[in-house]
Amino acid sequence: MPQVRFTRRFSMAHRLLADGASRCAVPHGHNEFVTVTLATDREMEFGHSNYVASFESLKKRWHGFIDGAVDHAFQVGSKDPLLDWFKAHEPHRLGQVMVFDGDPTTEAFAIALRRKIEAILTAEGSAYRCIELALEETPTNTIVVGETLSAAERAWMAGSWMDRPDLSINDLTL
Repeated sequence: MPQVRFTRRFSMAHRLLADGASRCAVPHGHNEFVTVTLATDREMEFGHSNYVASFESLKKRWHGFIDGAVDHAFQVGSKDPLLDWFKAHEPHRLGQVMVFDGDPTTEAFAIALRRKIEAILTAEGSAYRCIELALEETPTNTIVVGETLSAAERAWMAGSWMDRPDLSINDLTL
């Protein structure tokens, strides 16, 4: 059965505080690409639609999430003092702040996106499943998350924004 793959570009910003000597401790941004590969076990309807699901139906909610919530979001750890600053001074921007337990590394972000697309596909009752998600931070750095997540990858922030099939990128307004 053919696999389906699609890519979306977005801009983001983050900072990493665990290594205070790192250049990444200063807020900075990236233009990133996320590529998802979907697979299904369902047979195509040959001689009729010749697909299991249209590209449009497979991409609509995912691209809506990337374009509407992820693009131009600022990623921070839940203990980053900038999060408190946003709460106190610009609470209207909290919907644009993506919050992680720990540093918002590309690895963590890729796992979060992998769990989000799984939530979206499940909520839609899709015949497809995500077998790979690749997150390109720079032309030389890409993180790839496969079909099977480890117990630790599933347990981290379990039940949070990344497990809901909506546009949420934090749990601040729950």
